[in-house]
Amino acid sequence: MVFLQIIISLMQKKNKMKIWLLLFALLFWIENADSQDSSKTIFTYQEFIDIVTEHHPLSKSADIELSKGDANLLYAKGAFDPVLFSEINQKYFDGTQYYNKMNSGLKIPTWFGMQFTGGYEQNQGAYLNPESVNPNAGLIYAGVSLSVGQGLMIDKRRAELKKAHLVKQNAVTEKQIALNNLIYEAGVSYWHWFKSYHSLLVYENAQKLAKERFNAVRQEALLGDRPFVDTLEAGIQVQNRILGVQQLKLEFKNQSGLLAIYLWENGVIPLELKSDVIPESQDFDLADNIQLEKLQDSLLNTHPLLNQQQNKISQLEVEQKWKKEQLKPIVNLKYNPIVEPVGDEVFSNYSINNYTWGIGVKMPILLRKERGNLKLTNLQIQESNLQLANKRAILQYKQDYSFNNWKTSIEQINLYSKTTEDYLNLLKAERQLFNEGESSLFMVNSREVGYIQTELKLIDLLVKNRKAKLSAEFAYGQLFAY
Repeated sequence: MVFLQIIISLMQKKNKMKIWLLLFALLFWIENADSQDSSKTIFTYQEFIDIVTEHHPLSKSADIELSKGDANLLYAKGAFDPVLFSEINQKYFDGTQYYNKMNSGLKIPTWFGMQFTGGYEQNQGAYLNPESVNPNAGLIYAGVSLSVGQGLMIDKRRAELKKAHLVKQNAVTEKQIALNNLIYEAGVSYWHWFKSYHSLLVYENAQKLAKERFNAVRQEALLGDRPFVDTLEAGIQVQNRILGVQQLKLEFKNQSGLLAIYLWENGVIPLELKSDVIPESQDFDLADNIQLEKLQDSLLNTHPLLNQQQNKISQLEVEQKWKKEQLKPIVNLKYNPIVEPVGDEVFSNYSINNYTWGIGVKMPILLRKERGNLKLTNLQIQESNLQLANKRAILQYKQDYSFNNWKTSIEQINLYSKTTEDYLNLLKAERQLFNEGESSLFMVNSREVGYIQTELKLIDLLVKNRKAKLSAEFAYGQLFAY
């Protein structure tokens, strides 16, 4: 545009010599414009998504959540670990051993609420409590304790273990949600990169055509077949195309930088996108996700966001069951048969008349704490069910919306592909008329601009289709399935 302003100024001053010199400078500048390097490496969408899924820090972080779920489950299972115990108590005063009490054994908790205990007890001393007196060889005991009231159906340990299993399942769902969000954001970035590159190709091709036409017009002008003002108009058109190429090169470079933020190695080393890397071509199957249409109804029920909410409700239901159990009285039974070991025959003196047993009963009178806790949990379950219904409705709308956009974009592309072809034929016809001297350079430029705009519009529709497909898979929670 600077050349145009200078030429207009010189024409107003009627300085023909300077005008000719400037025109020849313009010719030299156009002929020496940079050409595109044809050596490129194609980076497909699937290759990009595979790298993101495998190496991005957020993907690695999602794997850590799975490990946390395993660790939490292991912690909850620890409540059922067998426990070895040993206790020794002694008292000495004024040279006398008042007592020496030893009790060692093993406790084994079980999933169904019973606890088995076995051990060895030996007590000695001058002032030993009579109830603690046992034979010199000590006593071997084994027995079981059971809560027949509160804790019979479920207790705190079993409730925590059930919730730990649910937490582990939820960690899988959390990873799916994290990958769904990550792949969607990365996918949108890829298709923006795709659009900037293919738009650049359109303008580079347009620039090439403009330069070829400029050279032809210049040759005809030198031969006297055309006025030199046509050379000026053709040169201005080249300038406009070069300016467009420069702008799109800048946009492609910026989009490449944005794409590179999703490229990592093992989640710790950021990678750069090389300058010779380009996106895939425009030749892809528009209906490559027709399977999604067949599974449209069933996929709603498997969405990770709904699974996450349902998992939350399941944890609350476990808590509800335990709090209902706390309304019962605490009744603990214990029975331990005992036997005195004699030599190698440990159980030779066993008798059903030798045992210890006990029962403990406890229950709050008003149960206000327990009833309050249960009511809070019931309200939380009601609230979570309402949230689940709301999420289901929102997801249903988003799925229908994105799926309709995807299908409509296919119809638009099929229609506009014909429009682009018609514009190209119109441009070819106008060029033919121009070559035969029956059209003007202005009309050729006008047809060419129209064709360029349809090409850019078609690329925009292709990107719209890819993003609509991406949005549909995101709405169905299926991006992590790649």
